[in-house]
This record gives sequence, C-alpha cells and structure tokens, in this order.
Amino acid sequence: MNFLMKAMLRRQMKDLPKDQQDKIITAFEKDPEFFKKIAEEIQAKIKSGKDQQTAAMEVMMANQHKLSQLMK
Repeated sequence: MNFLMKAMLRRQMKDLPKDQQDKIITAFEKDPEFFKKIAEEIQAKIKSGKDQQTAAMEVMMANQHKLSQLMK
C-alpha cells in the first residue's frame, strides 16, 4: 500500500489508538480485495435503504470470522 493510501486511512481512523490503526492497515494490506468487497456490500445495503451504520454492522457481522483472522 502506498504512502498516500495509508495517510488517507489514518485520517479516517484518527479517533482510534495508533495500535488499532496499525492492525487495520496491516489487515488491509493482507487482503485488499476482501476490503473492497466489504465496501461494495455496504454500499449496496445503503442503496437499498439502510443507514450507513446499520449497513456496515450487518456486513461486518457477516464477515466477522475472516475479519478476525486478518486482524491477528
């Protein structure tokens, strides 16, 4: 992942502690296609009428196992 992408992600996660930011960035670097798929699923749920937070929670819960593997 390039420097600009990391900087953008860190800015989005500015309220999280640095160690959690590092875990998320490392997970993203391990499987960027998985995170792209998650983003697409969230957008689809938003387009179908769900609010962003509900859509994100539903997709994260559905992908909880893979997310926890990537975060290790």
